[in-house]
Formats: sequence, C-alpha cells, structure tokens
Amino acid sequence: MAQTVTSTPSSPQRQTDWRLVQLLIPYALRHRRSLVVAMVLLVPLSIAEAVQPILVGQAVSLIRSEPTMGFLEGRSLSAGINFLVVLLLITILIKLSLDGVQGYQVQKVGQKITADIRDDLFHHVTSLASRFFDRTPVGRLITRLTSDVEALGDVFSTGAIGIVGDFFSMVVITVTMFLVQWKLALMLMLLLIPVTFLIIFFQQRYRQSNYRAREELSALNSNLQENIVGVGIVQLFRRERFNSEVFRSINQRYIEQVDRTIFYDSAVSSTLEWIGFVAIAGVLWLGGLLVMDESIELGTLTTFVLFSQRLFNPLRQFAEKFTAIQAGFTSLERVNDILSEPIEIRDPERPAALPIHQNSTQIQDEGVVRPGEICFDHVWFGYKPDEYVIRDLNFTIRPGEKVAIVGPTGAGKSSIIRLLCRLYDIQQGRILLDGSDIRALPQSELRQRMTIILQDGFLFAGDVKSNITLGERYSIEEIRAAAEQTNVASFIEHLPHGYDTELRQRGTNLSGGQKQLLAFARAAIRNPPILVLDEATANLDVGTEAMIQEALDRLLVGRTAIIIAHRLSTIRNVDRILVLKQGELVEMGSHDELLQAEGLYASLYRLQMLES
Repeated sequence: MAQTVTSTPSSPQRQTDWRLVQLLIPYALRHRRSLVVAMVLLVPLSIAEAVQPILVGQAVSLIRSEPTMGFLEGRSLSAGINFLVVLLLITILIKLSLDGVQGYQVQKVGQKITADIRDDLFHHVTSLASRFFDRTPVGRLITRLTSDVEALGDVFSTGAIGIVGDFFSMVVITVTMFLVQWKLALMLMLLLIPVTFLIIFFQQRYRQSNYRAREELSALNSNLQENIVGVGIVQLFRRERFNSEVFRSINQRYIEQVDRTIFYDSAVSSTLEWIGFVAIAGVLWLGGLLVMDESIELGTLTTFVLFSQRLFNPLRQFAEKFTAIQAGFTSLERVNDILSEPIEIRDPERPAALPIHQNSTQIQDEGVVRPGEICFDHVWFGYKPDEYVIRDLNFTIRPGEKVAIVGPTGAGKSSIIRLLCRLYDIQQGRILLDGSDIRALPQSELRQRMTIILQDGFLFAGDVKSNITLGERYSIEEIRAAAEQTNVASFIEHLPHGYDTELRQRGTNLSGGQKQLLAFARAAIRNPPILVLDEATANLDVGTEAMIQEALDRLLVGRTAIIIAHRLSTIRNVDRILVLKQGELVEMGSHDELLQAEGLYASLYRLQMLES
C-alpha cells in the first residue's frame, strides 16, 4: 500500500466572503419566492424590536412625570401605562407570530440551496475526466461531497444565515437611536468600531485554521478509505502497527488544527460578551451625566440601556453561530474548488453523424462503411505532459474484424481502450470511428457503440437484473435472453432469489468469476457493434472459461472485437494481432505469421509455453 503523505496540505488562495456569498446567489434565486417572503418578514420584526425599548422608556418617563412623546399627551398615568402595555403586547405578538415563520422560511431556503449544491457537485464530479481522479484521493472527494456539504447545511439549519436579519435589525435600531438621542447613539456606534476589527481579525485566523482542519480531515478520510479497501494486504503483510502509527500522526495533526479553531471561536464569544457589558456601562456613565445635567430624561436613559442590549444581541448571536458560519464559508470554498474544476472532455457543439446501427449482424452493400470501423491515425498520448505512453500509433481495424492487442506490461494496451472510449483525450493525432473523429461525437453515442468487459467486473449494490441493465430499460425477457446467450442463466437461477437476488456493495457476496459472468450478460443485452475484452476471462476457472468461450463465439459474430490478453494461447484464432512495445506498434499479423517472423511476439509466446 502506498504510504499516505504526511505533510500539511497547502491551502489555495483564499476567497473573500463576498465572493463566496456571490456563489450562493444563483442558487438562492432558484427559490426567490420563499426568500422574498423571509426578507419581507424582517421589516415588521425589526420595527417591533426597535420600538420595544422606546415603549419601556416612555413608561418610565410617564411614571416620573417627564416629557413624553406626542401620542401620550393628554393621557392620565393609568391610561398612558395601559396604552403602552397594549402597544408592547402587540410588538411581542408580532415577534412571536412572525419570528418562527421567518426562521422556518430562511432554513427552508437554506436546505434547498444545500440540496441543489449537493446535486450539482455530484453531477460535476461524475462528469470530470479520469485524469482528475488519477490525481485526487477518493477520501478527499468523499469528504467534500459529505462532510463539507453537511457543514454548509449547518449554516442554514442553525439559523446562522439569519445574520442578514440581525444586520437589518441593527440598522433599524441604529437609525431609531439617532432619532431619539444622537450623543448616546454616537457613543454606542463608536464602540462597534473596535468590535468590528476584532471580529475580522479572529475571523481570518479561524478561517485559516478551519481550512487546514478540513484538509487534514480529507487526509484522514483518504488514509481510512485506503486501509479499509486494502485491509487484506494490511493483515497479510502485518502492517497493522505501522499503518496505525501513520493514521495516529494524521489524526494528531487534525486535532491540533481543530484546537486552533476552538481557540479563535472562544476568543470571539468572550470578546463580544465583555463588549456588551462595556456598552451598558458606557450608556449608564454618559447617560447619567446627561440626566444630572438635565439634557435628557431618565426614560431616555432607560431606552438606551435597552438599546445597548438590543444593538449587541445580534453580535452575541453571531458569536454563538460563529463556528457554523465560518465552517460553512470554508466548506463552500472547498466545494467551489471542485465545482471550478474544468470538465476536460465535453460533447461537441455540432456533433458528427454516425451510420445508423440496427443490429450487429446487418450486412450492407459493398462500398458502404459498416458500423464498427476503428482507426488510430498517428496517435500520441501521455498521462503526464511530454511523458508519452502511446507513440505515433497508426492502425485500422475493419468492421467485423477480431483483433488482439498484446505486449509486455506497460506497453500501452489498456491505454488504447481508455482512449477509444474517450476517458482521456489524446495529445496528437486522431481516433476515428466509422470515419468520424471521436471528439466530434457525443460521448453517449460513442459509448453506446461499444461495450467493454474489464478484468475486474464492478457491481453496484442492488439486485442482479439492475446490475445487468445499469439503469437502462429492458424487459425481464430481454434480461433472461442475454443471460442465456452468454451461458450465465443457470448460475443466476441458482442464486437465492434468481434475478431479484440482492448484491452487496461491489458484489462481495459473489465470487470473482461470478461477477465477471454478469459483465458478459451486460454486453449481450446491449448488442453493440464493437466489443472490447480487457483480460475479460482472467478471473474465470478452466470450466467456466470454456463455457463463456462458447458464448463469446456467438457474441462476437458480426462484431468488431478488440481483445487484450496476456495469455497468448487464447488469441490464436483472431484475424490479426497487434504487438506493442513501449507505446509503439512493432509487429502486426496473424498468429502463425508472427511466429514465423521470430520477433517480440514469438519470444513472448515461447516464454509462456515454457512457463506452462
């Protein structure tokens, strides 16, 4: 097993919070109706919250016989108090009735946005080229699809997105304060300046630590996934202790970064808590001086004591939601890194047309190209720039021809299949299917024309028939016919529930040979003009291989076939054999012709005969 990299991952260029918020805007606009309702409800809620301190202050002024606002003039003490109580109850009812509705609407929009992002992320990841997966650990992708999206959802589920409402409330309260008494309002606003700088400082530190923590979590999940998949090798080679030490090292780095995020989160909470007390103390000090100087009334001072609490309440709530908000921004940044990954292999804007394929055995008039012609026209390809594994490859496979590709390990045999399916794009040259460059064809059309049977048949969790159809619509009669055509029907019928037998993830309740048999049924039901076998019978025992070889003889009739095989004895009857060495075509001919040529093929064949 490859040892997991233990260096701290370098984080990419940080994006501004506003830039990250802009990423959410297109998603929010999809649910604009619910969002508008939530925003409109902020207006009465904010007004009700700003009016409450004024009503309490007016009650104090009324009791002390101080000047009051116009709507209380001419009212007796009892009538004025009763009127203020009714108004206060109205504001409380408004807040109680609308606060829950507004919060529900905000969280509803948030969860829909999160679901949309999750859907788009999954669709984007499954559309990326194989080159991306070559360089990206599976554990890191799983972290971003699950943990990061979940952290983004926490922003909404905890109501942290309500910070917009808190900000709106602060604006309404601030305007109201300046209308009531500008000196005390100015003092409270001056206190907000250092608070703002402190929040920005701690926010930046938290974001950096949180990003590193998420990266370490990705490394942790990658290591975990690697060890679970390779647990057999771990145990066979007694790597348990060594791998545990590697895992413990990554886990310790993760904990250290999490501790940093906890420190900055606690710093924000404690700072805002003390600033709130300082604000109340400042109002009492300055307000007391103004009361003694008879510049303001005691009722106004009472109003501003309540205002100071209301003004800093949104900041306290922000402190409580600080972790979720910053984790959400970090997760959004990491999710956007994946969404920004370019899709290298795209369908053409104006796709080329292929000959209509009705069935694999159709015979067309002489001179008309039959479906299934493949041409590699001076193809160059490398998984890394300037490190070519395919070099100036030039050959043509005629429709209906059976061609085997052989060569030493690393000669480029499997790379040819990946290029033909367009899992990778070539650097130079052309690959033609029925005279059309495969880059000018829709990927769905290209891959519909061929079926590939790999050495390791992959099965999904689900029943047997769904693993044959793979999401396409086929009747049970067609499924049975495909199974019988490939001699696998008897094996399926002996399963506990036949075609409805549930398979575990990766088909772990079947043997390797049984999984491979289902791959042949997949090919038969699709009836493709091109069939590619990449060591397809390597996992079969002698008896099963003989049974499937009989089915293959029927399956290959009228089809173009490409067979990659290490056992050269299995390809004696093909029409042609292409011999590769270090990505170059060095020999070509029938089995007998290549043996007489005394070249690389003859050497490989005699070596295998000696081994057997």
